[in-house]
Amino acid sequence: MMAEQLDGEWDYLVVGAGSAGCVLANRLTEDGRSRVLLLEAGGPDRHPYLHVPAGFLKTFRDPRFNWCFETEPGPEVDGRRIFFPRGKVLGGSSAINGHLWVRGQARDFDTWAQRGCRGWSYADVLPFFRQAENRSAGADAWRGTGGPQHVSDIHARHPLCEAFLAGAAELGLPRNPDYNGARQEGAFYYQRSIRNGRRVSAATAFLRPALRRPNLRVETHAQAVRIELEGRRATAVVFRQGGRLLRATARREVVLAAGAIGSPHLLQLSGIGPADPLRAAGVPPAHELPGVGEGLQDHYALRVARRVTGAGTLNERARGLRLGAEIVAWLASRRGLLAFSPAHAGVFLRSMPHLEEPDLQFVFTPASYQEGGVTGVLEREPGMTLGVWQLRPESRGHVRLRGPDPAVAPMIQPNYLAAPEDRAAAVAGLRWARRLLGTKALARFRGPETVPGGCCEEDEALLAHARARGSTVYHAAGTCRMGVDPQSVVAPDLRVHGLGALRIADASVMPSLVSANTNAATIMIAEKAASMIRPA
Repeated sequence: MMAEQLDGEWDYLVVGAGSAGCVLANRLTEDGRSRVLLLEAGGPDRHPYLHVPAGFLKTFRDPRFNWCFETEPGPEVDGRRIFFPRGKVLGGSSAINGHLWVRGQARDFDTWAQRGCRGWSYADVLPFFRQAENRSAGADAWRGTGGPQHVSDIHARHPLCEAFLAGAAELGLPRNPDYNGARQEGAFYYQRSIRNGRRVSAATAFLRPALRRPNLRVETHAQAVRIELEGRRATAVVFRQGGRLLRATARREVVLAAGAIGSPHLLQLSGIGPADPLRAAGVPPAHELPGVGEGLQDHYALRVARRVTGAGTLNERARGLRLGAEIVAWLASRRGLLAFSPAHAGVFLRSMPHLEEPDLQFVFTPASYQEGGVTGVLEREPGMTLGVWQLRPESRGHVRLRGPDPAVAPMIQPNYLAAPEDRAAAVAGLRWARRLLGTKALARFRGPETVPGGCCEEDEALLAHARARGSTVYHAAGTCRMGVDPQSVVAPDLRVHGLGALRIADASVMPSLVSANTNAATIMIAEKAASMIRPA
């Protein structure tokens, strides 16, 4: 089937309107001259679930907004396939995520620079973090105001959260007023991408203000199927939209912002990647790059949950007449249950004293969920949940093409718990979670443990629980790694090695996973990418 030529001329083609793509669309059109075409496989972000913060629970498995991927069976997770959500809508995963705004540690970015990615140290990237932000608590040496991305503090402090933070202090973890500031370690309330009780996705923050510009065009329900090359230069993108196959050309550059799953998948569909696997999948190699799709990293979450006595939790507020009252409260004041992010409070800590930086992240919620997760259906009985994950996992996986059909999802194999260090960290994380929920400050609220339960006491039992019940934290990264070694895919200027006019600017380029939720760092990458792409 021949592709029809899309009308119009474009300086830049941006593939993917997620966190990175929305930033690029905004920044590359600011000059009023550069013409940008933004392609998004999903649809518009009009549905209320995408704007009410608690709508997160509804979009989590909704194929209208979510690719709803699954991983391959994991050897170290009891052969399970794990549900693997990715945003498929304007705003991408920032439109369906848990709202948490977490940058990571300075050392994360300094390590990138030390591995050959010059220009990506913490001092180099800090201005781009600050440029993106509109911090409700004000600016300082680390934080920014006046940027498109609003970052707010939680609007109400639940008694269980206050007790949890007091308990953390008992264990030597005092409150940290800003974990995105001078230091990460400590206990805190999470900062959120929420403003006046509404989600602030990348589409809300960056794309919507740019839609008025005549030099930006956005095409939704437009799934890219391949990048066209002329020699060693990217010149066009072919995409499917409404039963038609269309072709758009770029005078300057094609920029991939389809994420840690979508970007390597599109490269492989275009014949860019490891040659032998491409041939095996029925795609003729056009440009051999062995690192495409390799090195997948993700955070693997575990939970401890307990019943609650002597205090109300979100569970009781989410049903019947009380839920009706919460809906009225949100409509009237943008407050209450519907304005909360899934996690309220948290902790960054070092699991062992000799470590220089925190290696575990915790998320505390005054609620509990069926099957012990942190998403889905709330239990009827009062409960509280503490999730934990290792910040810098050693396990590496891959994203690989199944065949030449773009409609077939790729193979996603994170290889959770493959590294022995990750298995040890899982056990340490569960033990620390129990300690944090076992403090004196929480004693008057503490009911019996429901997850993993009293039978899990020995290390072997805790590891078995981790294998059987852990899940993704939706922080996929590293599949088109930035670097200067033969396995890297892009150079420090984000240009694909060996090809002209083709860059990647999303979480796939992270040389190593940040010690944080990935949305803030992805937006920073796109801000920095735009500064490198724009003509001087």
